[in-house]
Amino acid sequence: MEESSKSSIITNISDIQLIEIPKIQDRRGNLSVVEGDTIPFVSKRVYYLYDVPSGSKRGGHAHIEQQEFLIALSGSFDVVLKDGKNIKTITLNKPNVGLLIVSGIWRELKNFSSGSVCLVLSSGEFSEGDYIREYKKFRLFKDR
Repeated sequence: MEESSKSSIITNISDIQLIEIPKIQDRRGNLSVVEGDTIPFVSKRVYYLYDVPSGSKRGGHAHIEQQEFLIALSGSFDVVLKDGKNIKTITLNKPNVGLLIVSGIWRELKNFSSGSVCLVLSSGEFSEGDYIREYKKFRLFKDR
């Protein structure tokens, strides 16, 4: 993959953000909308994780350029974030709060509650070349 200016930016745990999603409350139920400048990128891919078996983990990778925004639409799960030096765990359990994960951050999702659904908005379409799937390679990427 050709190196871009984005991949040369050094990111760390402090660049991670919990973002409150606007909520419209109504007696018929709540509505939350991700649009405009709710997140700092235009979503080019949407996917979701569900029916994750008890004890299973997801993620286990970093992105070179893509950013992702994770929302627990239902239930809860933990997101373990690593920048090569620091580790932080964030529990997502509210459908009107999302987690912005910038590029260059390792993530692991675990402790999925029964019936949980994780929605992911990504800044790019799927590209295998944007993934770092081995933690040793991630450390080398961060140390360069």
